[in-house]
Amino acid sequence: MADSRSLRLCQGRRLAGRTHGVRQGTAAGARQFPWRPVTGWSAVGGLAAYRDGVTVIVELAAQFDERTWAAQTPCADWRAADLAGHLRCVADDYHEYLDDAPASRLARLLATGAHPDALARKLARQNAAELAALPDRPAAEHIAAFAESARSYARRLGPVWDMPHHRYRDALVTVGGMAGAACAEWHLHAWDLARAFGKEYRPAAPEIVLAGWRAGVPQRPPAPGPEADDPWLTLLLTSGRSPGWPSPGRGITGGLR
Repeated sequence: MADSRSLRLCQGRRLAGRTHGVRQGTAAGARQFPWRPVTGWSAVGGLAAYRDGVTVIVELAAQFDERTWAAQTPCADWRAADLAGHLRCVADDYHEYLDDAPASRLARLLATGAHPDALARKLARQNAAELAALPDRPAAEHIAAFAESARSYARRLGPVWDMPHHRYRDALVTVGGMAGAACAEWHLHAWDLARAFGKEYRPAAPEIVLAGWRAGVPQRPPAPGPEADDPWLTLLLTSGRSPGWPSPGRGITGGLR
């Protein structure tokens, strides 16, 4: 996803001793990015849904043991323990992107306006590289580190919610919009863990989670279809998931898993 100079692989140590700052840019810089907020996504309801996603992941992970951490997930080639490691890495990535906004390695990638499939492949390669570099620790430890990182990320967002984070083609994504992408990612991964454990999962406010996706993932807008009346089903399908998994269907191979 990034060039060799800027790719900082997750090693489970990035948060240790680090004080995260935000490069907010100037007021003039902000005026270069006119934007309209996505209906249904706001700091109050959005951050509540975000925190719910983190909590559900922690609660689901507490039910896993050594055997079930080896279970396959809807994410192609990832077992539940791999997903735990990915969550730890990607929570750190969100901090990095916020530190460097609006000129982060993610922002530079999306500014190319590349086709969504090409972006997904680059992000998938980053995910694989970060996971390979992660120290071999118990999955429960990765989940604990994820929860700490994800919750500290949420605490940073209020004062900079409306600042530009990155853009994709003509769409501006604000810091709050990127929080929407993170919110959707947490709930989608909660579903992945639940399915690996043989359970169902549906967020309490799926319409808010879908609004977060719309605000933060303009390169993958939900497509109209017969499932449009069900925001959770819409999001599962938009993210490439097969709601009937593990029956034959699609595996998740894209960057935003």
